[in-house]
Amino acid sequence: MRYKLTFVVGLALGYVIGTRAGRERYEQLKKSAKDFSQNPAVRNAAESAAQTGRQVAGKAAHVVGDKVGDRLPSSVTDRFQTLRGNGRSNGKVAEDDWGTSNT
Repeated sequence: MRYKLTFVVGLALGYVIGTRAGRERYEQLKKSAKDFSQNPAVRNAAESAAQTGRQVAGKAAHVVGDKVGDRLPSSVTDRFQTLRGNGRSNGKVAEDDWGTSNT
């Protein structure tokens, strides 16, 4: 109950502060956020982080598949095998069984 009350109070406080700031301040913050996200350095950092995340996830999938692959149902094991192929077909990026692509 205490956490719900804290949440509701925080929500109300945020609403009041937001409405007092007005539409002009909202538009100013929105423009600043857009400018920040379109900065080439920020975009490069985000892409680098995404690429590193994909590499780590691929390595983790291999480790998990190797360690527990024989104890998993065949439907899950088949998906790990798809991931091991990196979802590539003839050098082209293709969607895997998870419904995602490697890009």
